[in-house]
Amino acid sequence: MMRQKIEQLREQINDHNYRYYVLNDPLIGDYEFDALLRELQELEKAYPEFDDPNSPTHRVGSDATNEFRTVEHRYPMLSLSNTYSLDELHEFDVRIRKEVEPVEYVCELKFDGTAISLTYQDGRLSQSVTRGDGTRGDDVTANVRTIRTVPLRLAGDDYPSFFEIRGEVLMPFRSFERLNREREDIGETPFANPRNAAAGSLKQQSSAETARRELDCTLYALVGDKLPFETHYESLQAARRWGFKVSDQISLCRSIDEIDAFIRHWDKARYDLPFATDGVVIKVNRFADQNRLGYTAKAPRWAVAYKFKAEQARTRLLSVDFQVGRTGAVTPVANLDPVPLAGTTVKRASLHNAEQIALLDIRLGDMVYVEKGGEIIPKITGVDLSERPAGSEPFKFITHCPECGTELVKYEGEARHYCPNPSHCPPQIVGRIVHFISRKAMNIDGLGEETVQLLYDSGLVADIADLYRLKREDLVDLPRLGEKSADNILNSIRKSLNVPFDRVLFAIGIRFVGETTAKTLAAQFKSLDALAAATPEELATAEDIGERIAVSVRDYFLDPANLDILERLKASGLHFEAGESARLSDRLDGKKIVISGTFERHSRDQLKQLIEAHGGKNQGAVSSNTDYLLAGNNIGPAKLTKANKLGVKIIGEADFERIIAGEAVGEKEHDEIPVAEQSSSEKKEEPSENNSKQRTLFG
Repeated sequence: MMRQKIEQLREQINDHNYRYYVLNDPLIGDYEFDALLRELQELEKAYPEFDDPNSPTHRVGSDATNEFRTVEHRYPMLSLSNTYSLDELHEFDVRIRKEVEPVEYVCELKFDGTAISLTYQDGRLSQSVTRGDGTRGDDVTANVRTIRTVPLRLAGDDYPSFFEIRGEVLMPFRSFERLNREREDIGETPFANPRNAAAGSLKQQSSAETARRELDCTLYALVGDKLPFETHYESLQAARRWGFKVSDQISLCRSIDEIDAFIRHWDKARYDLPFATDGVVIKVNRFADQNRLGYTAKAPRWAVAYKFKAEQARTRLLSVDFQVGRTGAVTPVANLDPVPLAGTTVKRASLHNAEQIALLDIRLGDMVYVEKGGEIIPKITGVDLSERPAGSEPFKFITHCPECGTELVKYEGEARHYCPNPSHCPPQIVGRIVHFISRKAMNIDGLGEETVQLLYDSGLVADIADLYRLKREDLVDLPRLGEKSADNILNSIRKSLNVPFDRVLFAIGIRFVGETTAKTLAAQFKSLDALAAATPEELATAEDIGERIAVSVRDYFLDPANLDILERLKASGLHFEAGESARLSDRLDGKKIVISGTFERHSRDQLKQLIEAHGGKNQGAVSSNTDYLLAGNNIGPAKLTKANKLGVKIIGEADFERIIAGEAVGEKEHDEIPVAEQSSSEKKEEPSENNSKQRTLFG
């Protein structure tokens, strides 16, 4: 009875998910949808025996580290022949008609994302593999399950028992812009275009991070030995019925004139789409005709991709401004003679950094060529040297901060220049305050960027800690504020004292520490004192914490100005420790455990929770102070080798269950553990233990 209830809820949620994300025709609101999802989550928690990897509750992803397995494609993922010429496209049509007449084509938009192949068995998603080299790709199933437009179970009952469907994982412009803002906010280099962002997001080590990236997926080709269709177009309509997101921008064409018209239309209309496209794919429709035409070694003879030419404008570079961000990164921005480009008027364009300016030899007064990278960000791609003004001089990048006058620095391995004066550079100070009050940080309402600037200019706030000293009389007389606004701001500041430790850690603005990294650090170190006392080697034992983040965290706590701010924040009552979770026993008290591989009865998240619930501590890498390596199937060989070298006890899932039940456990035989191929993430040597004593900085 309960299993039936769970299955009904899953079916109901999948249907609402399809209507919202694919059809854009929701039947219920977010509140009702979230209530259904919470009900399912609670039932699955109460009845773990009915867990299903394709349940909609798994769409949120996991914080466990993925170790991507390389697999061979059952059917090779070939590339398409490309052309930028309508004349060549017409020649393609002539070649086809010599062998197939009459011929019918399907014209589709060519999506600018990353290719994916999805395998379905008995109507359920079983595997998702990247293109790779066309013959072998990476298994990214856990990450693809988080994409809302990928059905985990198919609708209807007329689908083949086994088939593959190919498509493109995309990052919509909205998600791309949000992601780049977040990356710039923590000092990361923004992605150049949505295609790179989609590819990077699909290969995140944490599927929870992939879920947060808000990817989309459009499917465009069924593959299988015995598909019950005569045409490609018919197969796409069936795929749409089964719950796949299939593009609406598809047309049946029976002449080259109709193909030309489709291309002309979308060469302009593509700028109104919410995602990036870079051309049109033309495919012969009938499968029998495709089989007759066959393949070359690299591409099908029955299809071709016509690539749009990047729309380019030519205009004059008037001047260059330099913007300083919260992390001190200095970004040069070109001011241009206004010029129409891709449906908008472009007045400014990013120049990225000094190296890019020097590479293009861009000079003031030049006539420059401007394109839209990924159809979003205007960028200068070249210079018309024939119109360079006489006597022009190479551009000189600034040597000192335009805001505070501090000499700029350029860190090893970084392309950008930085102002190393975070405590006294106005835009860095204001930027940190704006970040601190943001919704995902302290969520202080009523304080927008303009109000923060006003508070700073008025001398009322010089850093984030000063927010908690504000009084009603400080605010009521400020421009655009009044008694009601002042009360709302102060109430919101008081409410922020309830924000949990991981969000406080994100809010204080350590460079490279974004929302996900802050959660990882908070879970690993539990308090700001412990985090401040950790060495870079100890920091690097946390999952997904590399050397760059570890050094940045250490440097943050070495700055006396930061320590002063933190002392005042603690005095104001902010949470500097993680809340205690329910303790089930002390059977793992103080034990440090590394998890690797996959398990039959528990997810890695569940195992981590059990370790903490019984008093243990999760580690991301094997070191000399590791007590157990909890090994599942396909364990990484580097972890196993290091555990053997250091004498770390290796246990399996059944052993772990006996330990937390209070039973004695013998040594685990290593040869019983299935070992995976070594992945790049396993090849890195873990840092050695540092036994320095913790120091208390904040209490």
